[in-house]
Amino acid sequence: MKQIFTVTGMTCEHCEKAVVRAVRQLDRTAEVHADRIQNRVEVDSGQSREALARAIAEEGYTVAA
Repeated sequence: MKQIFTVTGMTCEHCEKAVVRAVRQLDRTAEVHADRIQNRVEVDSGQSREALARAIAEEGYTVAA
């Protein structure tokens, strides 16, 4: 299921990669696209929204509700 998150705190390409890596640690088959300019992360995964948001937040980024 495709979900879109508003994520703040991503300031560079390394940040985008960290978010992608965090989601893929939760779901190796997830399709993830992080865009720091738009503060947007798109995830196509079978994991719950809460679990995905938690994985991103644990990397140190703020996920809007």
